[in-house]
Amino acid sequence: MTQLNRPNLLLCLLAAWLLGASGGAWASSPQPPEIAARAFVLLDATAGQVLAAREAELEVEPASLTKLMTAYLVFEALRAGRIERTQALTVSERAWRMPGARLFVPQGAQVPVDDLLKGMIVLSANDATIALAEGVAGSVERFVERMNQQARVLGLSRTRFLNPEGLSAPGHRSTARDLALLAQRLSQDFPEFMPYFAIQRYRYPGAPAVNENNRNLLLLRDPTVDGMKTGHTEAAGYGMVASAQRPLAGLGQGAAGQRRLIAVVLGAASENARAAQSQTLLNWGYSAFEAVRLFAPGQPVATPPVWQGRASTVPLGRAEGVVVAVPAGQAAGLRTELLRPEPLLAPLLKDQPLGTLRVRNARGDVVADVPLFVLETVPQAGLLGRFWGALRLWLQ
Repeated sequence: MTQLNRPNLLLCLLAAWLLGASGGAWASSPQPPEIAARAFVLLDATAGQVLAAREAELEVEPASLTKLMTAYLVFEALRAGRIERTQALTVSERAWRMPGARLFVPQGAQVPVDDLLKGMIVLSANDATIALAEGVAGSVERFVERMNQQARVLGLSRTRFLNPEGLSAPGHRSTARDLALLAQRLSQDFPEFMPYFAIQRYRYPGAPAVNENNRNLLLLRDPTVDGMKTGHTEAAGYGMVASAQRPLAGLGQGAAGQRRLIAVVLGAASENARAAQSQTLLNWGYSAFEAVRLFAPGQPVATPPVWQGRASTVPLGRAEGVVVAVPAGQAAGLRTELLRPEPLLAPLLKDQPLGTLRVRNARGDVVADVPLFVLETVPQAGLLGRFWGALRLWLQ
């Protein structure tokens, strides 16, 4: 393989990760069900592969699905200790005046972060959302700046946020693909906060009882569904990001043995329709594809040679291991090949993306391109070591 510079390598890895198994294998893959929606994506979050999609890059209003990014930044602030779950935030006049779904708290009230999070996630409360944004960033405007910064970091290339709550605004947009990736990162980056998305009912003291049900109907219909969010505006129609975890034999015990699928349905006709279409996608994904663990968490996939380093080789792999999704009945005969730049020059840092594991089925079709990372740092050698390494490389 010809040598790639680091920026181009990062772009290649990102493209491989987002496209998943959308290469040549899809010609023989199961056909997805008919989905009555403007756009959809079904993502195997455990394998990092898109199993089915239609109009995945269509830019639409995300409506209250916007709150997934708001939740991401609030979770980040909680983990960093910048705010606490028990900390009370003030409901400003701006928060109190928010239209749409609300927590129904008076202006000036002091509400714990935990209750505001439940209000935002379970009830889609816009007043709670604004209070959280102001509490984390000091103002809504600064919070929106952070939302867009984080979107760029996560690779949400067709997403632009203009507010934290998702009310209609010209230019406020996202795509099914971007929302699927955001949901995947939420589940992977903040597993300790995922239980918020599975809460079926919540009512803040003094709020109307009619306002207590989570709008994600699948939480009541499917015990394997654990989130995430619904949204609706006149322009966007009815949207849902639904995630489910089901145990899978061969992946191990506990959390390691769970396989997560994420279904994004945008522009459905009704609340019931978005739930039904999401359920159809999830059930099809679990039955039409099986997951195969090729490498355990932290297990080196390869140990290629390194030049001018304090170690002669570098282990490449993934902290979470390598799992691929294949059409049911096609797990036998999988084979792999390593694609990487050549030569590898120290220093190489732990968690640095480096190379791709290409997985093919028995017929030779590409099943998945899985990005690999450096598992252990390889520092640069001293002056003599670098000279000797450069000489060896020149003679090679």
